Amino acid sequence: MTLDPLTPENTTIVLVDHAVGFANVLRSHDTAQHINNVVGLAKTALLYGSGLVVTNGLPDKPSGPLYPQLLEVIGDHPVIERGGNFNGFLDENFARAVRETGRRKLAIAGVSTEGCVLQTVLGALREDYEVYLVVDASASLTAETHDIAVQRMVQAGAVPITWFSLAGEFTVDHRSATAPHFQQLMRAHVPTMAAGVQSYVAALQQAKRA
Repeated sequence: MTLDPLTPENTTIVLVDHAVGFANVLRSHDTAQHINNVVGLAKTALLYGSGLVVTNGLPDKPSGPLYPQLLEVIGDHPVIERGGNFNGFLDENFARAVRETGRRKLAIAGVSTEGCVLQTVLGALREDYEVYLVVDASASLTAETHDIAVQRMVQAGAVPITWFSLAGEFTVDHRSATAPHFQQLMRAHVPTMAAGVQSYVAALQQAKRA
């Protein structure tokens, strides 16, 4: 693992099986917050122009289609449908899509953490990718199964990150040309931080009027 920063040019965001059937049984995270984070992560890929690979099971599986909120964001971006592989890299279409992004750093998130996410992360590490696990855009049946799976992936060499931290790393500087993307994501998906900024701006305006 290197200390080179994650950038849109060297990073592919990988979204694994964020399907409605799974959302009904996830208990490691609040469902609304989980979906908020997943959508924020997908928007991060699209706003900053990083690589993006989205995969799900076959449409006739019990897990069903992707979250409607996620589908709305990604639009016509391809969704790679896998058969029964827990490890996405055992599916040639998925493996090819990741390779064709030309990026060796992968930020992976999905459900369930101890299932397809774990196996896909281990598969990526076997392929010598530099793997970052987006822990707050992944979820599991219980907090325990999520935490144990995260521990196993970290011990195997994956680095844990959070989705908004990744957006900040892509931005680099609040004065950069991409800073409006960061502000947009904050307003839509991190309301507590956005409220703090609004309070600060309001206080400045109040001081100017005084």
